[in-house]
Amino acid sequence: MSALKKPKLEEGEEQGGDENGKADDTTSFTEQEEALVALIEHRTKEVEHLRQRISYYQSQLDQAERRLEDSESKLARLRGRSTITSFNNSKGDVSKNVKVECRSTSPIQITETSSQSQSLSRPQLLIPAANPKISQPMRMVGSGTKASSGSHAEDRISGLNHIDSVSKQKGDKSHKISSEQEASEIQTKGTKRKFEQKEHKELIPLIRSHSSPSLIRCQTGCVFPSQHKRKLRSLVLCPTNEQLFVTSALDGVVNLWQVQGRGSSASLLSSTDSVSPKQRRWPEDIAWHPEGSSLFCVYSADGGDSQISVLNLNKTKGGMRVSFLEEKPHVKGIINNIVFMPWDKVCFVTGGSDHAVMLWAGKDGENSWKPKALHRSLHSSAVMGVAGMQQKQIVLSVGADKRIIGFDLLAGRADYKHQIESKCMSVLPNPCDFNLFMVQTGTPGRQLRLFDIRLRQTEIHAFGWKQESSESQSALINQAWSPDGFYITSGSADPVVHIFDIRYNAHQPSQSIRAHQKRVFKAEWHHSLPLLISISSDLNIALHKIT
Repeated sequence: MSALKKPKLEEGEEQGGDENGKADDTTSFTEQEEALVALIEHRTKEVEHLRQRISYYQSQLDQAERRLEDSESKLARLRGRSTITSFNNSKGDVSKNVKVECRSTSPIQITETSSQSQSLSRPQLLIPAANPKISQPMRMVGSGTKASSGSHAEDRISGLNHIDSVSKQKGDKSHKISSEQEASEIQTKGTKRKFEQKEHKELIPLIRSHSSPSLIRCQTGCVFPSQHKRKLRSLVLCPTNEQLFVTSALDGVVNLWQVQGRGSSASLLSSTDSVSPKQRRWPEDIAWHPEGSSLFCVYSADGGDSQISVLNLNKTKGGMRVSFLEEKPHVKGIINNIVFMPWDKVCFVTGGSDHAVMLWAGKDGENSWKPKALHRSLHSSAVMGVAGMQQKQIVLSVGADKRIIGFDLLAGRADYKHQIESKCMSVLPNPCDFNLFMVQTGTPGRQLRLFDIRLRQTEIHAFGWKQESSESQSALINQAWSPDGFYITSGSADPVVHIFDIRYNAHQPSQSIRAHQKRVFKAEWHHSLPLLISISSDLNIALHKIT
């Protein structure tokens, strides 16, 4: 009997094992199903993203083909005019053969290169090169082009110093003439920069592509007093003259500085009292006119005070350097931001605490600007930052209501809307990839967010830093893109400058520079020199050389 019971026992054991096996198979099937569903969702989004990129590149190809056809037609017309001109020259028609050099009134344009005088007679040379002019900061240091521009900068500085010494010997009259020459030099360089067009570079695919950051060798070479009596507020570099930058502070003074050498030091050129006429307020923000000849400052809309001033750098002592615009479109509160748009037509945008975004277009007259409200109700709180996209007439605005708005001027409506979980304090488009922009938020450790204007409700990357001195995020802490578009510098409530490499797949800074005694408001990249300029509440300005 025992022999007969044993097979039954073994059979029962086998049946129990089958039931456990069936349970394991069911669990494994469920896990595999969930994994496949998640994988399908991920790959569906990937396919949609790639389709969007294909559509984008197709539109880019169409535009490039149209530009190529336009250039070929211009070349054909130019060759036709060249044939007619040579025919007229052979007949001795000298009176109509005007030299191009006569159009230039600046000695810099004449002495820089002999081939520049021919650029006006050969329009095809104005087409942007296939290779971008701006490279990585480390390569920028060693490039021959940048070195030559730096040597020209030193020559111009030594020439200006020589003029100053001669003017002191000859008296105030010659000094006035030298100031007018320097002002005309700024205007001429501004006109020259109008012909330069920025070139789009695809940087978004490189975001988070590296497991380690590309470090920048940076050395603080010079720290000097800002000459301001109260805390600094703004730092802006001149768009047309590589040696000029301005600072402003709570004392209402705007200081104009000139970089000496290749960033070894800086000298103070002038100080201008720019407080508002009624409330005696300091400039909240400053923007440099694209031609480099004037500065625009914004104030407050309270008390019927003037809202915008224009500081004309070319005015001599006999004229009024600071003038205030009559228009007052903002209805209350501080005007937080002013930015000139990167378009052919010169205009600027302001954003204020009254939830409004205003577009200012130039009219006839030096200080005649007409404001137009782009929107007043799309934000439910203060507009903290505004910016313009390069490839399309879209005005970005971010606010304390946690909203990001992209307003299409041609369509007359909001084309991009996004809301995050934290207050937005500033927005900054990338200088090379025209679809990429950065938003500063109030979340510790995730202060900086990257977005693609083509993707709705999508955050590409987020990074930030931990603050030792305070947990609160200040809107006075500002960021700046490097000229090559790969790096972001940010001030901090701590006395450090944080540097972020967007190719680094981590969330923390790739490196930090300690150069001040108190909080750092901003660290701006120089346009052509291997240099960082930072300002701090310790009332000092620091020059950091990139070696």
